Amino acid sequence: MGPGDDADDEVDLSALSPGSLRTEPLDVERPAVRRFEVTGLSGPASAIRWVSAGTTCAIGSHAGNEIAIDDPSISRSHCELRVDQGNVKVYDLDSTNGTTLDGVRICSAFVRDGSVIQLGRSSSLRITLGSDTNQIALSPRTQFGNLVGTSWPMRACFALLERAASSDITLLLEGESGTGKEGAAEAVHRGSARARGPFIVVDCGAISGNLLESELFGHEKGSFTGATDRRIGAFEAATGGTIFLDELGELPAELQPKLLRVLERREIRRVGSNAMAPVDVRIVAATNRDLRAEVNAGRFRSDLYFRLAVMRVQLPPLRQRPDDLAVLAERIVASLGVAPDVARRLTSPMFVASLSRGAWPGNVRELRNYLERAAVLDDLEHLAGASASAAPEAAAESADASQPYQQARDRVLAEFERRYVEQLLRAHHGNVSAAARASGIDRTYLHRLMRRHGLR
Repeated sequence: MGPGDDADDEVDLSALSPGSLRTEPLDVERPAVRRFEVTGLSGPASAIRWVSAGTTCAIGSHAGNEIAIDDPSISRSHCELRVDQGNVKVYDLDSTNGTTLDGVRICSAFVRDGSVIQLGRSSSLRITLGSDTNQIALSPRTQFGNLVGTSWPMRACFALLERAASSDITLLLEGESGTGKEGAAEAVHRGSARARGPFIVVDCGAISGNLLESELFGHEKGSFTGATDRRIGAFEAATGGTIFLDELGELPAELQPKLLRVLERREIRRVGSNAMAPVDVRIVAATNRDLRAEVNAGRFRSDLYFRLAVMRVQLPPLRQRPDDLAVLAERIVASLGVAPDVARRLTSPMFVASLSRGAWPGNVRELRNYLERAAVLDDLEHLAGASASAAPEAAAESADASQPYQQARDRVLAEFERRYVEQLLRAHHGNVSAAARASGIDRTYLHRLMRRHGLR
Protein backbone atom coordinates (compact mmCIF):
# COMPACT_ATOMS: atom_id res chain seq x y z
CA MET A 1 0.00 0.00 0.00
CA GLY A 2 1.50 3.30 -1.06
CA PRO A 3 1.22 6.89 0.09
CA GLY A 4 -1.56 7.64 -2.33
CA ASP A 5 -3.83 4.79 -1.27
CA ASP A 6 -7.12 5.69 0.37
CA ALA A 7 -7.83 2.51 2.35
CA ASP A 8 -8.73 3.43 5.91
CA ASP A 9 -6.81 0.75 7.79
CA GLU A 10 -3.80 0.15 9.97
CA VAL A 11 -0.62 -1.74 9.14
CA ASP A 12 -0.95 -5.35 7.92
CA LEU A 13 0.28 -7.29 10.93
CA SER A 14 0.67 -10.49 8.93
CA ALA A 15 3.81 -9.01 7.37
CA LEU A 16 5.56 -8.67 10.71
CA SER A 17 7.89 -11.10 12.39
CA PRO A 18 6.58 -12.87 15.51
CA GLY A 19 7.65 -11.27 18.74
CA SER A 20 8.41 -7.88 17.18
CA LEU A 21 6.18 -6.31 19.81
CA ARG A 22 4.57 -7.47 23.03
CA THR A 23 0.85 -8.00 22.49
CA GLU A 24 0.08 -10.00 25.63
CA PRO A 25 -2.67 -8.65 27.88
CA LEU A 26 -1.82 -5.70 30.08
CA ASP A 27 -2.87 -5.36 33.70
CA VAL A 28 -3.06 -1.59 34.04
CA GLU A 29 -5.16 0.43 36.43
CA ARG A 30 -8.38 1.58 34.80
CA PRO A 31 -8.34 5.31 34.05
CA ALA A 32 -10.77 7.63 35.78
CA VAL A 33 -12.57 10.51 34.07
CA ARG A 34 -14.41 13.38 35.65
CA ARG A 35 -18.06 12.83 36.52
CA PHE A 36 -20.59 15.54 35.74
CA GLU A 37 -24.29 16.06 36.40
CA VAL A 38 -26.94 17.68 34.20
CA THR A 39 -30.00 19.24 35.86
CA GLY A 40 -32.98 20.78 34.08
CA LEU A 41 -33.83 24.36 34.95
CA SER A 42 -36.64 25.51 32.69
CA GLY A 43 -39.04 24.59 29.92
CA PRO A 44 -39.56 20.97 28.83
CA ALA A 45 -36.14 20.15 30.33
CA SER A 46 -37.08 21.18 33.86
CA ALA A 47 -37.64 17.63 35.17
CA ILE A 48 -34.28 16.26 33.95
CA ARG A 49 -31.55 14.99 36.25
CA TRP A 50 -28.77 12.94 34.66
CA VAL A 51 -25.37 11.79 36.00
CA SER A 52 -22.57 10.73 33.66
CA ALA A 53 -21.24 7.19 33.69
CA GLY A 54 -18.75 7.58 30.84
CA THR A 55 -17.17 10.27 28.71
CA THR A 56 -20.07 11.61 26.61
CA CYS A 57 -23.67 12.76 26.86
CA ALA A 58 -25.76 13.37 23.73
CA ILE A 59 -28.66 15.83 24.09
CA GLY A 60 -31.54 16.31 21.67
CA SER A 61 -35.22 15.77 21.02
CA HIS A 62 -34.83 12.20 19.73
CA ALA A 63 -35.32 9.36 22.20
CA GLY A 64 -31.97 7.86 21.17
CA ASN A 65 -30.03 10.53 23.07
CA GLU A 66 -28.83 10.09 26.64
CA ILE A 67 -30.87 13.20 27.46
CA ALA A 68 -34.04 13.44 25.36
CA ILE A 69 -36.04 16.68 25.62
CA ASP A 70 -39.53 16.84 24.13
CA ASP A 71 -39.15 20.32 22.65
CA PRO A 72 -39.86 21.08 18.96
CA SER A 73 -37.33 23.92 18.98
CA ILE A 74 -34.52 21.46 19.84
CA SER A 75 -32.86 19.48 17.06
CA ARG A 76 -32.98 15.69 17.08
CA SER A 77 -29.26 15.64 17.90
CA HIS A 78 -28.68 19.09 19.34
CA CYS A 79 -25.39 19.05 21.25
CA GLU A 80 -23.01 16.77 23.08
CA LEU A 81 -21.02 17.00 26.31
CA ARG A 82 -17.61 15.29 26.31
CA VAL A 83 -14.95 14.81 28.95
CA ASP A 84 -11.74 16.15 27.39
CA GLN A 85 -8.37 16.22 29.17
CA GLY A 86 -10.06 16.25 32.57
CA ASN A 87 -12.48 19.04 31.60
CA VAL A 88 -15.99 18.95 30.15
CA LYS A 89 -16.63 20.50 26.76
CA VAL A 90 -19.94 21.14 25.00
CA TYR A 91 -20.20 20.79 21.20
CA ASP A 92 -23.10 22.12 19.17
CA LEU A 93 -24.01 19.60 16.45
CA ASP A 94 -25.00 22.19 13.84
CA SER A 95 -28.37 22.45 15.54
CA THR A 96 -31.11 24.57 13.96
CA ASN A 97 -31.53 27.02 16.84
CA GLY A 98 -28.02 26.81 18.27
CA THR A 99 -26.54 26.18 21.72
CA THR A 100 -25.87 28.98 24.20
CA LEU A 101 -23.41 28.57 27.07
CA ASP A 102 -23.62 31.12 29.89
CA GLY A 103 -25.28 33.62 27.57
CA VAL A 104 -22.90 33.16 24.61
CA ARG A 105 -23.80 31.17 21.49
CA ILE A 106 -21.04 28.64 20.85
CA CYS A 107 -19.80 26.01 18.41
CA SER A 108 -17.74 24.34 21.15
CA ALA A 109 -16.55 25.54 24.55
CA PHE A 110 -15.40 24.31 27.93
CA VAL A 111 -17.98 24.44 30.71
CA ARG A 112 -17.32 25.49 34.29
CA ASP A 113 -19.01 24.21 37.43
CA GLY A 114 -22.51 25.69 37.40
CA SER A 115 -22.54 26.65 33.71
CA VAL A 116 -26.00 26.96 32.13
CA ILE A 117 -26.74 25.69 28.63
CA GLN A 118 -29.70 27.13 26.74
CA LEU A 119 -31.24 24.91 24.05
CA GLY A 120 -33.98 25.86 21.66
CA ARG A 121 -36.35 28.58 22.80
CA SER A 122 -37.10 27.72 26.42
CA SER A 123 -35.07 24.73 27.69
CA SER A 124 -32.04 25.27 29.92
CA LEU A 125 -29.72 22.88 31.75
CA ARG A 126 -27.16 23.38 34.53
CA ILE A 127 -23.85 21.46 34.42
CA THR A 128 -22.35 20.53 37.78
CA LEU A 129 -18.73 19.33 37.87
CA GLY A 130 -18.04 17.22 40.91
CA SER A 131 -14.89 15.75 42.39
CA ASP A 132 -16.06 12.18 41.78
CA THR A 133 -14.82 10.14 38.82
CA ASN A 134 -15.99 7.30 36.60
CA GLN A 135 -13.84 4.29 35.76
CA ILE A 136 -13.43 3.53 32.05
CA ALA A 137 -13.59 -0.12 30.96
CA LEU A 138 -10.41 -1.21 29.16
CA SER A 139 -9.56 -4.30 27.20
CA PRO A 140 -6.55 -6.22 28.52
CA ARG A 141 -5.44 -6.64 24.91
CA THR A 142 -2.99 -4.42 23.05
CA GLN A 143 -4.03 -5.70 19.64
CA PHE A 144 -7.40 -6.18 17.99
CA GLY A 145 -7.08 -7.52 14.47
CA ASN A 146 -4.82 -5.12 12.58
CA LEU A 147 -5.22 -2.40 15.21
CA VAL A 148 -2.56 -1.99 17.86
CA GLY A 149 -2.28 0.28 20.88
CA THR A 150 -1.31 0.29 24.53
CA SER A 151 -2.82 3.69 25.37
CA TRP A 152 -6.04 3.80 27.36
CA PRO A 153 -8.09 5.52 24.60
CA MET A 154 -7.23 2.69 22.21
CA ARG A 155 -7.80 -0.07 24.75
CA ALA A 156 -11.13 1.49 25.72
CA CYS A 157 -11.99 1.29 22.01
CA PHE A 158 -10.89 -2.38 21.93
CA ALA A 159 -13.24 -3.12 24.84
CA LEU A 160 -16.20 -1.80 22.85
CA LEU A 161 -15.16 -3.60 19.66
CA GLU A 162 -14.88 -6.88 21.56
CA ARG A 163 -18.45 -6.45 22.82
CA ALA A 164 -19.61 -5.68 19.28
CA ALA A 165 -17.91 -8.81 17.96
CA SER A 166 -19.78 -10.98 20.45
CA SER A 167 -23.14 -10.15 18.85
CA ASP A 168 -24.78 -9.34 15.52
CA ILE A 169 -25.59 -5.78 16.56
CA THR A 170 -25.53 -3.12 13.84
CA LEU A 171 -22.36 -1.11 14.36
CA LEU A 172 -21.45 2.46 13.41
CA LEU A 173 -17.73 3.27 13.44
CA GLU A 174 -16.89 6.96 13.65
CA GLY A 175 -13.56 8.73 13.47
CA GLU A 176 -11.31 10.87 11.37
CA SER A 177 -9.79 9.61 8.15
CA GLY A 178 -6.86 7.31 8.76
CA THR A 179 -7.86 6.12 12.24
CA GLY A 180 -8.42 2.50 11.16
CA LYS A 181 -12.17 2.11 10.67
CA GLU A 182 -11.92 -0.59 8.00
CA GLY A 183 -9.40 -2.50 10.09
CA ALA A 184 -11.78 -2.29 13.05
CA ALA A 185 -14.72 -3.51 10.95
CA GLU A 186 -12.79 -6.50 9.67
CA ALA A 187 -11.52 -7.33 13.15
CA VAL A 188 -15.09 -7.31 14.48
CA HIS A 189 -16.09 -9.64 11.66
CA ARG A 190 -13.14 -12.00 12.25
CA GLY A 191 -13.91 -12.12 15.96
CA SER A 192 -17.62 -12.83 15.48
CA ALA A 193 -19.70 -15.95 14.89
CA ARG A 194 -19.79 -14.91 11.20
CA ALA A 195 -16.01 -15.18 10.80
CA ARG A 196 -16.31 -18.00 8.24
CA GLY A 197 -18.66 -15.94 6.11
CA PRO A 198 -17.66 -13.27 3.58
CA PHE A 199 -16.53 -9.76 4.51
CA ILE A 200 -17.74 -7.46 1.73
CA VAL A 201 -16.59 -3.83 1.54
CA VAL A 202 -18.52 -1.10 -0.30
CA ASP A 203 -17.03 2.40 -0.43
CA CYS A 204 -20.08 4.64 -0.69
CA GLY A 205 -17.91 7.65 -1.48
CA ALA A 206 -16.06 6.09 -4.42
CA ILE A 207 -19.04 4.97 -6.53
CA SER A 208 -21.43 7.31 -8.30
CA GLY A 209 -25.04 7.28 -7.13
CA ASN A 210 -26.51 5.64 -10.23
CA LEU A 211 -24.03 2.74 -9.96
CA LEU A 212 -24.08 2.45 -6.17
CA GLU A 213 -27.64 1.09 -6.09
CA SER A 214 -26.63 -1.76 -8.39
CA GLU A 215 -23.44 -2.31 -6.39
CA LEU A 216 -25.43 -2.67 -3.16
CA PHE A 217 -28.58 -4.44 -4.28
CA GLY A 218 -27.72 -5.99 -7.65
CA HIS A 219 -29.73 -5.78 -10.87
CA GLU A 220 -31.66 -7.91 -13.32
CA LYS A 221 -30.63 -8.44 -16.93
CA GLY A 222 -31.90 -5.59 -19.13
CA SER A 223 -32.90 -3.38 -16.20
CA PHE A 224 -30.87 -0.50 -17.66
CA THR A 225 -28.55 0.21 -20.57
CA GLY A 226 -25.49 -1.97 -20.26
CA ALA A 227 -27.11 -4.50 -17.91
CA THR A 228 -26.36 -7.48 -20.15
CA ASP A 229 -26.43 -10.00 -17.31
CA ARG A 230 -28.05 -10.46 -13.95
CA ARG A 231 -25.84 -9.28 -11.12
CA ILE A 232 -25.77 -10.18 -7.43
CA GLY A 233 -25.25 -7.11 -5.24
CA ALA A 234 -23.04 -6.72 -2.17
CA PHE A 235 -25.83 -7.49 0.31
CA GLU A 236 -26.56 -10.85 -1.28
CA ALA A 237 -22.85 -11.57 -1.72
CA ALA A 238 -22.35 -10.99 2.01
CA THR A 239 -24.96 -13.58 3.03
CA GLY A 240 -23.80 -15.36 6.17
CA GLY A 241 -21.13 -12.74 6.77
CA THR A 242 -20.67 -8.99 7.15
CA ILE A 243 -21.13 -6.05 4.83
CA PHE A 244 -19.00 -3.00 5.58
CA LEU A 245 -20.38 0.30 4.27
CA ASP A 246 -17.47 2.72 4.27
CA GLU A 247 -17.92 6.51 4.06
CA LEU A 248 -21.64 6.16 4.68
CA GLY A 249 -21.99 9.92 4.99
CA GLU A 250 -21.58 10.07 1.20
CA LEU A 251 -24.64 7.89 0.58
CA PRO A 252 -26.99 9.73 -1.85
CA ALA A 253 -30.34 10.82 -0.44
CA GLU A 254 -32.31 8.67 -2.90
CA LEU A 255 -30.61 5.49 -1.62
CA GLN A 256 -31.07 6.21 2.07
CA PRO A 257 -34.69 4.92 2.31
CA LYS A 258 -33.64 1.75 0.47
CA LEU A 259 -30.87 1.12 2.98
CA LEU A 260 -33.33 1.81 5.81
CA ARG A 261 -35.60 -0.90 4.41
CA VAL A 262 -32.73 -3.41 4.53
CA LEU A 263 -32.01 -2.51 8.15
CA GLU A 264 -35.65 -2.82 9.17
CA ARG A 265 -36.71 -5.85 7.16
CA ARG A 266 -33.46 -7.57 6.18
CA GLU A 267 -34.57 -7.83 2.57
CA ILE A 268 -33.48 -6.21 -0.68
CA ARG A 269 -34.90 -5.68 -4.16
CA ARG A 270 -32.61 -5.82 -7.16
CA VAL A 271 -32.77 -3.00 -9.69
CA GLY A 272 -35.35 -3.96 -12.31
CA SER A 273 -37.07 -6.55 -10.10
CA ASN A 274 -40.39 -6.47 -8.25
CA ALA A 275 -39.51 -9.33 -5.91
CA MET A 276 -37.99 -8.92 -2.45
CA ALA A 277 -35.13 -11.21 -1.49
CA PRO A 278 -34.18 -11.90 2.17
CA VAL A 279 -30.58 -11.30 3.23
CA ASP A 280 -28.73 -12.65 6.26
CA VAL A 281 -25.98 -10.12 6.90
CA ARG A 282 -24.39 -8.19 9.72
CA ILE A 283 -24.10 -4.48 8.87
CA VAL A 284 -21.12 -2.37 9.92
CA ALA A 285 -20.93 1.23 8.68
CA ALA A 286 -18.21 3.85 8.98
CA THR A 287 -17.97 7.59 8.46
CA ASN A 288 -15.55 10.44 9.10
CA ARG A 289 -18.49 12.86 9.31
CA ASP A 290 -20.67 13.52 12.32
CA LEU A 291 -23.92 12.08 10.97
CA ARG A 292 -25.90 13.84 13.68
CA ALA A 293 -24.85 17.18 12.23
CA GLU A 294 -25.72 15.82 8.76
CA VAL A 295 -29.20 14.95 10.08
CA ASN A 296 -29.66 18.48 11.43
CA ALA A 297 -28.56 19.90 8.07
CA GLY A 298 -31.12 17.74 6.25
CA ARG A 299 -28.52 15.72 4.34
CA PHE A 300 -29.03 12.44 6.19
CA ARG A 301 -32.23 10.76 7.35
CA SER A 302 -32.68 10.73 11.11
CA ASP A 303 -34.46 7.35 11.10
CA LEU A 304 -31.60 5.82 9.12
CA TYR A 305 -29.01 7.29 11.48
CA PHE A 306 -30.65 5.87 14.60
CA ARG A 307 -31.08 2.47 12.91
CA LEU A 308 -27.36 2.45 12.13
CA ALA A 309 -26.20 3.84 15.48
CA VAL A 310 -27.49 0.93 17.56
CA MET A 311 -23.91 0.78 18.80
CA ARG A 312 -21.43 3.58 18.11
CA VAL A 313 -17.67 3.27 18.49
CA GLN A 314 -15.43 6.32 18.09
CA LEU A 315 -11.90 5.51 16.97
CA PRO A 316 -9.52 7.98 18.62
CA PRO A 317 -7.30 10.18 16.43
CA LEU A 318 -3.56 9.78 16.74
CA ARG A 319 -3.16 13.08 18.60
CA GLN A 320 -5.23 11.62 21.46
CA ARG A 321 -3.01 8.55 21.75
CA PRO A 322 0.61 9.81 21.60
CA ASP A 323 1.68 6.93 23.85
CA ASP A 324 1.08 4.62 20.87
CA LEU A 325 3.56 6.34 18.55
CA ALA A 326 6.44 4.07 19.56
CA VAL A 327 4.48 0.86 19.05
CA LEU A 328 3.01 2.09 15.76
CA ALA A 329 6.43 3.18 14.47
CA GLU A 330 7.87 -0.21 15.36
CA ARG A 331 5.07 -2.04 13.58
CA ILE A 332 5.16 0.14 10.48
CA VAL A 333 8.94 0.08 10.14
CA ALA A 334 8.99 -3.71 10.59
CA SER A 335 6.52 -4.05 7.72
CA LEU A 336 8.71 -1.94 5.40
CA GLY A 337 11.59 -4.41 5.35
CA VAL A 338 14.26 -1.72 5.65
CA ALA A 339 17.90 -2.24 6.58
CA PRO A 340 18.52 -2.82 10.32
CA ASP A 341 20.40 0.48 10.80
CA VAL A 342 17.55 2.45 9.19
CA ALA A 343 15.00 0.59 11.32
CA ARG A 344 16.96 1.40 14.48
CA ARG A 345 17.05 5.11 13.65
CA LEU A 346 13.36 5.26 12.72
CA THR A 347 12.38 3.64 16.01
CA SER A 348 14.93 5.36 18.25
CA PRO A 349 13.58 7.27 21.27
CA MET A 350 14.86 10.57 19.83
CA PHE A 351 13.11 10.06 16.50
CA VAL A 352 9.87 8.91 18.15
CA ALA A 353 10.03 11.98 20.40
CA SER A 354 10.10 14.15 17.27
CA LEU A 355 7.01 12.33 16.02
CA SER A 356 5.15 13.13 19.24
CA ARG A 357 5.35 16.84 18.47
CA GLY A 358 3.23 16.44 15.33
CA ALA A 359 -0.47 17.06 14.86
CA TRP A 360 -0.92 14.16 12.42
CA PRO A 361 -4.22 15.27 10.86
CA GLY A 362 -4.06 12.22 8.59
CA ASN A 363 -3.61 9.97 11.63
CA VAL A 364 -2.04 6.51 11.25
CA ARG A 365 -2.19 6.65 7.46
CA GLU A 366 -0.18 9.87 7.48
CA LEU A 367 2.29 8.38 9.97
CA ARG A 368 2.76 5.34 7.73
CA ASN A 369 3.34 7.51 4.66
CA TYR A 370 5.80 9.68 6.57
CA LEU A 371 7.81 6.68 7.78
CA GLU A 372 7.83 5.22 4.27
CA ARG A 373 9.32 8.46 2.97
CA ALA A 374 11.78 8.58 5.86
CA ALA A 375 12.96 5.05 5.10
CA VAL A 376 14.20 6.02 1.63
CA LEU A 377 15.79 9.35 2.54
CA ASP A 378 19.34 9.61 3.84
CA ASP A 379 19.09 12.68 6.03
CA LEU A 380 16.67 11.52 8.69
CA GLU A 381 17.51 14.35 11.07
CA HIS A 382 16.68 16.90 8.38
CA LEU A 383 13.45 15.07 7.61
CA ALA A 384 12.39 15.06 11.24
CA GLY A 385 13.07 18.77 11.50
CA ALA A 386 11.37 19.66 8.23
CA SER A 387 8.31 17.44 8.62
CA ALA A 388 5.07 19.26 8.03
CA SER A 389 3.64 17.34 10.97
CA ALA A 390 6.38 18.24 13.46
CA ALA A 391 6.97 21.88 14.16
CA PRO A 392 8.48 22.09 17.65
CA GLU A 393 10.06 25.51 17.20
CA ALA A 394 6.80 27.09 16.04
CA ALA A 395 4.91 25.39 18.85
CA ALA A 396 7.38 26.57 21.46
CA GLU A 397 7.20 30.17 20.22
CA SER A 398 3.40 30.29 20.20
CA ALA A 399 2.77 28.37 23.44
CA ASP A 400 1.20 30.55 26.13
CA ALA A 401 1.56 29.08 29.62
CA SER A 402 -0.94 31.61 30.99
CA GLN A 403 -3.76 29.76 29.18
CA PRO A 404 -5.23 26.39 30.18
CA TYR A 405 -3.32 23.56 28.51
CA GLN A 406 -6.15 22.46 26.22
CA GLN A 407 -6.87 25.99 24.97
CA ALA A 408 -3.19 26.68 24.31
CA ARG A 409 -2.81 23.36 22.54
CA ASP A 410 -5.90 23.89 20.37
CA ARG A 411 -4.64 27.32 19.35
CA VAL A 412 -1.22 25.99 18.35
CA LEU A 413 -2.72 23.11 16.38
CA ALA A 414 -5.16 25.42 14.60
CA GLU A 415 -2.31 27.71 13.55
CA PHE A 416 -0.30 24.71 12.35
CA GLU A 417 -3.25 23.40 10.35
CA ARG A 418 -3.81 26.74 8.65
CA ARG A 419 -0.15 27.23 7.69
CA TYR A 420 0.26 23.64 6.57
CA VAL A 421 -2.80 23.66 4.33
CA GLU A 422 -1.85 27.05 2.85
CA GLN A 423 1.64 25.80 1.93
CA LEU A 424 0.30 22.47 0.70
CA LEU A 425 -2.21 24.09 -1.66
CA ARG A 426 0.38 26.60 -2.86
CA ALA A 427 2.84 23.79 -3.64
CA HIS A 428 0.23 22.01 -5.75
CA HIS A 429 -1.19 25.14 -7.41
CA GLY A 430 -4.58 24.73 -5.72
CA ASN A 431 -5.13 21.16 -6.95
CA VAL A 432 -6.84 19.59 -3.93
CA SER A 433 -6.64 16.00 -5.20
CA ALA A 434 -2.90 16.27 -5.85
CA ALA A 435 -2.37 17.96 -2.47
CA ALA A 436 -4.30 15.21 -0.69
CA ARG A 437 -2.27 12.46 -2.39
CA ALA A 438 1.06 14.13 -1.62
CA SER A 439 0.23 14.79 2.03
CA GLY A 440 -1.43 11.47 2.83
CA ILE A 441 -4.57 13.32 3.93
CA ASP A 442 -7.96 12.09 2.79
CA ARG A 443 -9.41 14.51 0.21
CA THR A 444 -12.67 14.89 2.15
CA TYR A 445 -10.76 15.76 5.31
CA LEU A 446 -8.58 18.23 3.40
CA HIS A 447 -11.73 20.01 2.16
CA ARG A 448 -12.91 20.14 5.77
CA LEU A 449 -9.62 21.74 6.88
CA MET A 450 -9.92 24.29 4.08
CA ARG A 451 -13.44 25.24 5.17
CA ARG A 452 -12.39 25.41 8.82
CA HIS A 453 -9.66 27.93 8.05
CA GLY A 454 -11.48 29.86 5.31
CA LEU A 455 -9.14 28.69 2.52
CA ARG A 456 -10.15 28.27 -1.11
